[in-house]
Amino acid sequence: MTSLATRATGAPPRRTGEWLEDPGFGVYVHVPFCLHRCHYCDFNAYAGDDDVHDDYVVALVRCIERCDPARRAATSVFFGGGTPTLLPPARLGGVLRALRDHVGVAPGAEVTVEANPETVDEAAFEALLEAGFNRVSIGVQSTSARVLRALGRTHGASRALDALRAARRAGVPDVNADLIFGSPWESTAEWRESLERVVDAGCDHVSAYALTVEEGTPLHTLVATGRAPDVDPDVQAERHGVACELLAAAGYERYEVSNWARPGRACAHNVLYWSAGDYLGFGAGAHAHVGGRRSWTLRLPRAFVAAVAAGRPVEDGAEEIDADARAGEALALGLRLVGGVDVAGFARRFGTEPLARRAGTLRRLAAAGLVDDSGGRLRVAPRATLVANEVFAALL
Repeated sequence: MTSLATRATGAPPRRTGEWLEDPGFGVYVHVPFCLHRCHYCDFNAYAGDDDVHDDYVVALVRCIERCDPARRAATSVFFGGGTPTLLPPARLGGVLRALRDHVGVAPGAEVTVEANPETVDEAAFEALLEAGFNRVSIGVQSTSARVLRALGRTHGASRALDALRAARRAGVPDVNADLIFGSPWESTAEWRESLERVVDAGCDHVSAYALTVEEGTPLHTLVATGRAPDVDPDVQAERHGVACELLAAAGYERYEVSNWARPGRACAHNVLYWSAGDYLGFGAGAHAHVGGRRSWTLRLPRAFVAAVAAGRPVEDGAEEIDADARAGEALALGLRLVGGVDVAGFARRFGTEPLARRAGTLRRLAAAGLVDDSGGRLRVAPRATLVANEVFAALL
């Protein structure tokens, strides 16, 4: 069979972190397994399902092989979880190989795999590179031992930093560190130290998210029953300011509300999402969006495996998004980017009517100092970054 890896309409987008009129085409692969479910986690992830790992990989490959290939090749691929690196690199490489053969991956595409520190070492990173991955995102979360314990993480600070350095030694071209800030157990000094230590480890990209207490998580139960303090929005705002100051001084550019990168190292896959690009999703609970149709698959790994083995559809639901709603979502997503949305490019892609319908709302937001509409771009004003969700909701 001839590989589809070169079936692309052009090179992958430049990784500047700017909104893209043509954001490319993405593929997301979900690996829902983890060693331990963290207290704050509301992702579709499961601990203790080791016996289904091999069958799950087989099911993933079969789903990919059955996929209609009549579309452009992927300009970005993202393996998320859970903890994808609980699976051996050879297994992950087999899934990636199926994507190259049956969906198509453009030359030069960004190919990311998420990893938790306790599941990787230098040899693992070398094997992932050999399998075709060129970017890793490592869940550090904090370098404070007490914060890690309170969050339910199973690794220590030294193990997380060792993982970042091992990725560098192995020659991984792009290394991201995921951090969580604003937990009630964290001091400003501890947050500053976490930032400084991942910078010193040589990361190209830092994702820093405010801790959210999600309903249904162990952390939500602890907060609701008074056994743990709730988060403080004012403290989280202060921590975000510390990140902006420290990372800028270290040469990183903030290109999205919670993401910083060295020049040219913005995450292409996430920018595709924020530019409302199309993407396929494979695996239990994975979502996809293609041409205004949003769909999602069966959430439970065993149900997903059983459906594939029996030749049944794995889609669990779908919805068609009308043109105006799609444009409203695209505008709200694009405003997450620091550079905002190119108005002319948006109009070429979605037409002028969606902007005309929202003209009054945009004027009110601009008058309130929440939106800047100068220079042919729409942006969330810098002072409104931490209340940006109010801006997004107004445009939907």
